[in-house]
Amino acid sequence: MILGGLVDSLTGANKSARLKGTVVLMRKNVLDLNDFGATIMDGIGEFIGKGVTCQLISSTLVDHDNGGRGKVGAEAELEQWVTSLPSLTTGESKFGLTFDWEVEKLGVPGAIIVNNHHSSEFLLKTVTLHDVPGRGNLSFVANSWIYPVGSYTYSRVFFANDTYLPSQMPAALKPYRDDELRNLRGDDRQGPYQEHDRVYRYDVYNDLGEGRPVLGGSAEHPYPRRGRTGRKPNANDPSLESRLSLLEQIYVPRDEKFGHLKTSDFLGYSIKAITQGILPAVRTYVDTTPGEFDSFQDIINLYEGGIKLPNVPALEELRKQFPLQLIKDLLPVGGDSLLKLPVPHIIQADQQAWRTDEEFSREVLAGVNPVMITRLTVSQQ
Repeated sequence: MILGGLVDSLTGANKSARLKGTVVLMRKNVLDLNDFGATIMDGIGEFIGKGVTCQLISSTLVDHDNGGRGKVGAEAELEQWVTSLPSLTTGESKFGLTFDWEVEKLGVPGAIIVNNHHSSEFLLKTVTLHDVPGRGNLSFVANSWIYPVGSYTYSRVFFANDTYLPSQMPAALKPYRDDELRNLRGDDRQGPYQEHDRVYRYDVYNDLGEGRPVLGGSAEHPYPRRGRTGRKPNANDPSLESRLSLLEQIYVPRDEKFGHLKTSDFLGYSIKAITQGILPAVRTYVDTTPGEFDSFQDIINLYEGGIKLPNVPALEELRKQFPLQLIKDLLPVGGDSLLKLPVPHIIQADQQAWRTDEEFSREVLAGVNPVMITRLTVSQQ
């Protein structure tokens, strides 16, 4: 056996027993900056053998000793985590990995288990297998945050980017699909849910406060619904859910929260809105009618005037090259007016455009309550 293995290694006869792959992920970050504390701890974890491991799951061959589930291969570790130093700004990192997997004996991979033995979470983007016999490249699209293994009571499984009807699902993958559906429904989790939980389930509005009716959930009025948070029952009325304190945040699955770019945009535009609203706010309280608009011109004055910034191509190019999105959003752009609100698009060309029938119709169609629009059934003519 030893001699045969040596011959295979020298002749290359065992190359088909290995599959090469690449993993694309983003490390834990704070807005536009990588969390270097987490990066250092993860690097220490790599040195003591606590890294990121992946295992392939067969979609064609089952393991009868494991409840008829697809065969699971050996663990493969990400390569070059320690030597791949992250940049200051948030971005994607690519790592290689090699699986001991022989398609003739284990079948075609259809899913992958990802275990995070680090101390902090990371955003897994994709896993790609290269040159799979009979398939070519095989992709697993994740776009999900992977927390340390101690945060879960189950394995994080991702399925190949294949499309098929439920009735055509490979039998080897069906138990894994059923487990994933049960985890997303939160059947085994009663709450209160934590940031790493992945519970997508509806609930009635029973957290509006004592003395208020429960909205939704009845046969007559099944809606509205909200996402379940799993908070504890109300101390005085167990049919109601306790309300959030001022310091608590409502539960939202981590994968559904704003990414770092959208968070930076949100904070940047919020800060700009506050600074741009300082002067109008001060002016309205020294007016003869504080807190009121005396004319349409008062509204127009919110946008006109101020110090208009010149268009300098060099400064605009510098702004594009700046790595932090939050700073980009805060930096003024040529043509902006300091301490003035940005002019709405609808009145940039014509200040009277908001009064036209066309604009009124557009606002009605794009309004918050389009249900008010009904089909004409009886004509007056």
